[in-house]
Amino acid sequence: MMDSLLCTEVWLMSPKCNELDNNNNNNVQEYYGDEYVNLTKEDCDEALSNYLKKEAKFMPQLGYLEFVKTNDMILNARFQAVHWLIKSQTRMNLSPETVFLAVNYMDRFISLTRCQDWKYWMFELLSVACLTIAAKFNETTSWPLHEFQVEGVDNCFSPTLIEKMELTVLKALGWRMDSTTQFSYVHILTQTLNKTLIEDLTNHVIELLLSALLDPAFLEFRQCVLAMAAVRCVYEASTNIVSLDALIPQDQKDNLVKCQRIMEQLMTRENDRSKLDRRENYWHGPSSPITVLKAEWFNFYNCSVDISFLQTPKIKIDFRSDRKRKGGELGCGI
Repeated sequence: MMDSLLCTEVWLMSPKCNELDNNNNNNVQEYYGDEYVNLTKEDCDEALSNYLKKEAKFMPQLGYLEFVKTNDMILNARFQAVHWLIKSQTRMNLSPETVFLAVNYMDRFISLTRCQDWKYWMFELLSVACLTIAAKFNETTSWPLHEFQVEGVDNCFSPTLIEKMELTVLKALGWRMDSTTQFSYVHILTQTLNKTLIEDLTNHVIELLLSALLDPAFLEFRQCVLAMAAVRCVYEASTNIVSLDALIPQDQKDNLVKCQRIMEQLMTRENDRSKLDRRENYWHGPSSPITVLKAEWFNFYNCSVDISFLQTPKIKIDFRSDRKRKGGELGCGI
């Protein structure tokens, strides 16, 4: 699967290659399509411990929540990108885990680079690249790059430009793509609960966590807290929950209470909606008209963006290209 990501030579040159292979072998694979693997208590405890140890490595930089909330451009672009990622998961029948990975890559990238002076089309390119990377890491089916852009995007990017953005994301994140996300915890946590209801209620937990991706208010919480809050919300509502307090780190107890309260409000808003409505409409994002945003997406003649990476040399990426609207492709002038 790795050989389809950019090129083999680039991948093998990565200093993180061996580390990623080792991490992938050690991970517990909880979700295969619609089938769940039964884990022993020892398996769950070990997997939970491993995820808790490494989850902080895969969080956005400190101050990211405040940065998003105070930057209308980022707030708008992030919402549109996450919305598209969730719809793409449904359209392409991707694993939910792929969406959580893609959003994780995107948030970490934005928090590292700040994406100063970016246009909306650049965030659209970023979201496409994050999804293609996540799919190559997590899916068993391989798609041509144009398949990711069939619906929901206002620009059709050339494979060369997508691959250039993929490489930019990989370098920015230090090739650390084996992220621990809130999805990583779902099956581990639900294994402790009523086995007769696991599959149905686990799907509700995943739906709730997908909805939470859209709201930046949840960016302040760690992955384990988000997963635990969602499990508690869904299972308490079904009166089949047992105490999970011992599984959450002591220093996260207050955050769990706060996160669960926000998720309960989210569930209340979603109560009478279908799953599709739950994903798309529960939070309407910034008030800027969509037509205004789309007009700006096409305004990118000769744009040049400087992306600065933490503790690495500055890399300048030139996105210059001839503009082609829907039905055409944005080429790469690099």
